[in-house]
Amino acid sequence: MADYSSICDGRIFESAAPIRITPELIADFCAAIGETNPLYTDPRAASPRPHGGIVAPPSLAAIFGDGENIFPHYPQLDKRRLLAGIDMELLAPIRPGDTMRVTSRISEVYEKTGRSGSMVFVVISSVLTNQNGEVAVRINHRFTNPL
Repeated sequence: MADYSSICDGRIFESAAPIRITPELIADFCAAIGETNPLYTDPRAASPRPHGGIVAPPSLAAIFGDGENIFPHYPQLDKRRLLAGIDMELLAPIRPGDTMRVTSRISEVYEKTGRSGSMVFVVISSVLTNQNGEVAVRINHRFTNPL
């Protein structure tokens, strides 16, 4: 088994610019995934609800990963890869008008052998913070690379 300790070096990667959450972004995302819940799609229906208006569906947070900005810094991992899983901790709603910053780091690298052979798994841990400094989501993207 290879030693991946040098990869978990503590480097933090921040998004170059904040991600602006617009009503159109939420509507386009909902349309793409077939989401019809009025809490996410209908401002009038969502208005009397607890958040006072539409919010993004929780799954929107999954699109904000920094893998493509992180992997090039680690040539030994910059190969073809497959998203193997996502874990999210939702802490605050993402609303239209928010500007989200993404801060990411490689938190874990490990090998595993399965039916198709050995693979290395890379976990990128990210925090999405809104314009008020409030953490909205903690998310782990697991990628797998064949060895």
